[in-house]
Amino acid sequence: MELNADFDTRVVVHSDQFEWNASPMVGVDRCMLNSILGEVARATTIVRYAPKSKFSAHPHTSGEEFIVLDGVFQDEHGEFPEGTYVRNPMKTSHTPGSDKSCTIHVKLWQFNMEDRNQFCKTMADELAESVNGLTTAELHRDAQEVVTYSQIATGSVLHKTDYGGIEIFVISGSVIEGGDTLGKGAWLRLPDSRALSAVAGDDSGKYGHLAHVKPPTV
Repeated sequence: MELNADFDTRVVVHSDQFEWNASPMVGVDRCMLNSILGEVARATTIVRYAPKSKFSAHPHTSGEEFIVLDGVFQDEHGEFPEGTYVRNPMKTSHTPGSDKSCTIHVKLWQFNMEDRNQFCKTMADELAESVNGLTTAELHRDAQEVVTYSQIATGSVLHKTDYGGIEIFVISGSVIEGGDTLGKGAWLRLPDSRALSAVAGDDSGKYGHLAHVKPPTV
């Protein structure tokens, strides 16, 4: 299955448009935002774990990174509460689940093939000083992508001109971009060479996983 696979177009998915589908594991539901090649694929997904649910043990063939949006995610490496950013590169494996439930934002098969750095970070702890109403944490950087987490005061502007494409996921609050108001849970992807200029709404906002990534090689 291919979904939002044309990286030359602007794509917006609002949270009220989410289509939840059961995964092969009972209690684990997924909403696919982007997919190329199907079940084992380059993909951007929201995954929701019911209490006491687990996904089967699996290796990371081409890496995964995720943000815990609510609840506590668990695997054999530890417990990861809301606001945690995790990178699991190639050659790692785990058995993910949640005792009390959680929701995560996941990106698969988008790693630099040389990256073997496994880590987790509490995003809020990485924030730098605020400048003109914008506070940003750089969570990861390599030759392929830059991943950041930003908090934006009402009326302030988040501006990026990265080449290779930009994605933004709204964790809370709202932001206005291209005439669209993106509320909590909205996902935006901009094509290569299109700049991002987003203004925080009246409820201000927190924006995760703003990424500069090269177009996909399939």
